[in-house]
Amino acid sequence: MRPSIVVTQPIPGDAVARLRQHGDVTYRTDDGPLPTAEFCALIAHADAVLPLLTDTIDARVMDAALRLKIIANMAAGYNNIDVVAATQRGIAVSNTPGVLSESTADITFALILGVMRRISESAEFLRSGQWQYWSATLLLGSEVNGRTLAIIGMGRIGLAVARRARAFNMQMTYVSRSQHPEADALGAQRVDLETALRTNDIVSLHVPYTPETHHLINAERLAMMRPNTFLINTARGSVVDEAALAHALHTRAIAGAGLDVFEAEPRIHPALLSAPNTLLLPHIGSATLETRSAMARMAADNIIAWCQGQRPPQLVNPEVLR
Repeated sequence: MRPSIVVTQPIPGDAVARLRQHGDVTYRTDDGPLPTAEFCALIAHADAVLPLLTDTIDARVMDAALRLKIIANMAAGYNNIDVVAATQRGIAVSNTPGVLSESTADITFALILGVMRRISESAEFLRSGQWQYWSATLLLGSEVNGRTLAIIGMGRIGLAVARRARAFNMQMTYVSRSQHPEADALGAQRVDLETALRTNDIVSLHVPYTPETHHLINAERLAMMRPNTFLINTARGSVVDEAALAHALHTRAIAGAGLDVFEAEPRIHPALLSAPNTLLLPHIGSATLETRSAMARMAADNIIAWCQGQRPPQLVNPEVLR
């Protein structure tokens, strides 16, 4: 009997076609997460599910899908899945790490350039018909070349950001639990978090979301930054206390912020929406056709491996196989 596979939302590339070679696929083609009851009904008879990060799969959902054996999350993280509950029920969980590093690093630099050179503000100024003449003082921004950059979290994405920073002649420091020879080779210096916050023009966040990193950037740490510092977040929204950040921006305690992630997406703290010198993006860090297709294919490959009786390559709870 062929396994029943559910793909919860539209995905790019050939992943669905590949899955259909190995099972009976239910492919929901409407964007956006479903209410819990409807989601439970969708996966009630599934052996395998390919969800997106906006699909919450907790113990209640798993108990509604008694045949479920693998959840192949199409995301680098898996905060939307109760991995402990899955392991207790013998359900494998996989993710899609690594493939989004370069595209997310690109967006990090797009945010740096965008907020420091006031790109979005300038484009709106032109489109609204306000541009009447060239002026030596019009929309003055901040130089990016040669600035100091703190990379908080030196994983794959942090390292990709460091490679780009070198092309901008930046002096780099990084915060990490361990020394990274590749980062050192790029001229980055490992420092503690307080030093990184107090001494850099740009602070870029690249840490995973854990209880330890919840509101890592809070009012106290924002106060450590200099008035000319820009904060960039392409990690997880809850790494930053949005209310504290909005206050720091409105009071000009820091120079600006570029954010691609938020605490309660798609809701954004109202004070952030009105904050000066901010560039806010709708979580598009990995939003290239190439990267999202690769993520979908990797998620599908984890399901295909399970269908073939093999270990899913990106298994995050290996203890489920014991």
